Amino acid sequence: MAEIAFIGLGNMGSGMAANLVKAGHAVRAFDLNADAVAALAAKGARATADVAGAVSGADVVVTMLPAGPHVKSVYLGADGILAQVGENCVLIDCSTIDVATAREVAAAAAEGGVAFVDAPVSGGVAAAEAGTLTFMVGGPDSAFECAEAILQKMGKAVIHAGDAGAGQAAKICNNMLLGIHMIGTCEALNLAKKLGLDPQRFFDIASKASGQNWSLTSYCPAPGPVPSAPSNRDYQPGFAAPMMLKDLNLAIDAADSVDAKTLLGREAQSVYQSFVNEGGAELDFSGVIKWLAGELDDARSG
Repeated sequence: MAEIAFIGLGNMGSGMAANLVKAGHAVRAFDLNADAVAALAAKGARATADVAGAVSGADVVVTMLPAGPHVKSVYLGADGILAQVGENCVLIDCSTIDVATAREVAAAAAEGGVAFVDAPVSGGVAAAEAGTLTFMVGGPDSAFECAEAILQKMGKAVIHAGDAGAGQAAKICNNMLLGIHMIGTCEALNLAKKLGLDPQRFFDIASKASGQNWSLTSYCPAPGPVPSAPSNRDYQPGFAAPMMLKDLNLAIDAADSVDAKTLLGREAQSVYQSFVNEGGAELDFSGVIKWLAGELDDARSG
């Protein structure tokens, strides 16, 4: 079994790392949050004091970090990952960041002869814990082949999107689409309610008609139809609204860089910016249904 260093034990990373432990790997854990490291150590990982202690001698390094500047610092810093690992190590960055940063880190890794892939995820906290994430992977064929077996221990689907940065491109395009169809789903559910339709009956119809989409059938923002959805636990985050806003910001920045017209993407960005600014920052992104209905105070007090 591979010796794996896991850097970044937030809401997503902690579940992902725990699945690698369950799979029998020796996992060395590091995070700035000592409690997160201790929690994973209690499940069988080895706590480490810093990045160097985690990655020294590791066969694989997995990172799950908040944003591009964190990734650059952890990989490219004087005491960062690339300064510590050998050519036989496989580097897997599962953070969601901008394409340019992913390609910069990939180029630095390639210069050092180290296999690197960008492998952002889809699925949220529940999927991270259950090991059912979808990984969108960017990198050369050889690096993908090295990373695939490890990623399969944490997900149900591992898809090679293309060369370096392609995983990040796929992730931000996917989540721009998700943000758009979640807002549309919320507007339809709110309108149906105001027109006197029972939410469950509307769900039963739309989920089998041309309006069917993932936000409706798997993550319904109205309480009731999908018992596992955050709408049935007062919109406690599975995928927090600020994270959706972060991904929409990345998507619009990327669109600007290539002069792509994203009218609905920009509208979704504006909606989620207002939702977060006006009290939705602690809620799941599906809680935007309450903001759209003018009932956000009800959701926060739930």
